Amino acid sequence: MHDNPYLREPCDAVVIGSGATGGLAAKLLTEAGFQVALVEAGRTTSRRLLATTPNAKGNPFVPKPIDERLLKRQSIQASCYACREPFNEWFVDDVDYPYNQVHPFYWIRMRGVGGRLLAWEGQCYRMSDLDFKAHSHDGYGDDWPISYADLKPYYDMVERYLKVTGTKENLNQVPDGRFESSSDPNDTLAILKEPLKDLLQRDVIPARLAHETCDADAVKRIRVATVRTPTGLQNVHSYWPAITDAISTGRLFLIPRAVAVRINVKGDHASHVVYVDATSGKWYELKTRLVVLCASTLESTRLLLNSGICNSSGVLGHYLMDHIRCGGASGLITDRAWAAVRCGHQQHRIYIPRFRNLTSKRMKAFIRGYGFQGRSFLWMNGTGPPGGFCEGLENSVGYQMIQLAAFCECLARFDNHVTIDPNKRDALGIPTLSISMRWCGNEIALTEDAVTEACRMLMIAGLNSVKPARWRSVPGHCIHEVGTARMGDDHRKSVVNEYCQTHDVPNIFVTDGSCWVSSGCQNPTLTMMAITARACDYIRHKRSRGEL
Repeated sequence: MHDNPYLREPCDAVVIGSGATGGLAAKLLTEAGFQVALVEAGRTTSRRLLATTPNAKGNPFVPKPIDERLLKRQSIQASCYACREPFNEWFVDDVDYPYNQVHPFYWIRMRGVGGRLLAWEGQCYRMSDLDFKAHSHDGYGDDWPISYADLKPYYDMVERYLKVTGTKENLNQVPDGRFESSSDPNDTLAILKEPLKDLLQRDVIPARLAHETCDADAVKRIRVATVRTPTGLQNVHSYWPAITDAISTGRLFLIPRAVAVRINVKGDHASHVVYVDATSGKWYELKTRLVVLCASTLESTRLLLNSGICNSSGVLGHYLMDHIRCGGASGLITDRAWAAVRCGHQQHRIYIPRFRNLTSKRMKAFIRGYGFQGRSFLWMNGTGPPGGFCEGLENSVGYQMIQLAAFCECLARFDNHVTIDPNKRDALGIPTLSISMRWCGNEIALTEDAVTEACRMLMIAGLNSVKPARWRSVPGHCIHEVGTARMGDDHRKSVVNEYCQTHDVPNIFVTDGSCWVSSGCQNPTLTMMAITARACDYIRHKRSRGEL
């Protein structure tokens, strides 16, 4: 074991992970005066390397068939639409970084400064008290210890930072935000909005998208900053501005290719983060006064489990969730030709917010609900792509296809859990996870209703050749995994408090998806970031009073 030769004195905080939550935590803490070490399992990004990330051309990603060569080393990662050559180099090697699947579970992992933001499509929807207080609504599970009002100012801040585009709709289930206006044409919205509102009283709204990290033009504005690293000063290129914001404070020390192994605790406080250099294989200890875990839901929980800490409640690793996604339906507009012209940030994308169980507790055979993401694309006599534009088809003319895909809530269940597999280690010698998760009857019923309703809505809107898509995602495949280090007021039933501070070790915070109590049906990234911003505000306040 080696002390880090560049940081002999304890740093104020170690942030683990540089994705959506880690990058934001690094920015907010350094701007508050903290000396922060950012531990990132992947490599730094140069201007050349950014050209090989899935978001390099902006949103949306163009789907391509799986190259058989990927299946030899990345069979699980290749199930993700973005893991295609040359982008696959940002995803882990499934042979070197295995895990045990008690039941089928696709754990999609990316490593690089920016994390899974390198492939993020930028969908941003607020959760409401229908989600945070779901138990009070229908009696299932537990309420979060926070409400929408607690997160609202932090949603505001994150949306302004990401420059989220959208429109004011006054919908309780997806509250309005601080939106940038968008003048992009949206043919999908024009076709669906009026008939679904008039005949079904359902809302169709423009997709709410993070312009700052996903728009094609914004992505081309690559930021560069010079940061201290274990090998000396290094330039970091990024289109995730939080990283360069943190570097610009002069208070960030970046440790790339560093995989956290465990957190050492002295007394009741964390004292060191142990990490292994993925290049040299050497293990290091990093002194710290505070740890903020943002490594992603399962990686953060793996780190706590491998450390043997923060589990006096016995619930660490339990209540794993992921959205269950179903194909919904598709249909054609055949009474007129449609040109496949790229239309800026919105790309003809729409969102149909949850309409089930908004006032009632239960609809038919299920509680909770689902939302639809939809878009249009060119369909040339059956030769168009199954979900996006094809290279070379821009400005071509053919039929217009509209697809609706449902994202359904997953219930929090104790039986869906992860543990450390005592018989399996990854290429760096770190014990890995055994993951046990299955869909329950409620989730299956949600998908069945979603397919039926998707077909119904497209037919009402006048589309032809409407076809249901009855496939369901495997757990993990939606890449919206949350839970396993849940938030709560009672330390006997939860891992962290309402500010993401662990009950057992007060200088460890877990602000990524691990702390979630229920999943809602909205994309989780915006809420993860708002939770992180709130936790950092609490950390700053506690430190100013000498209480942390």
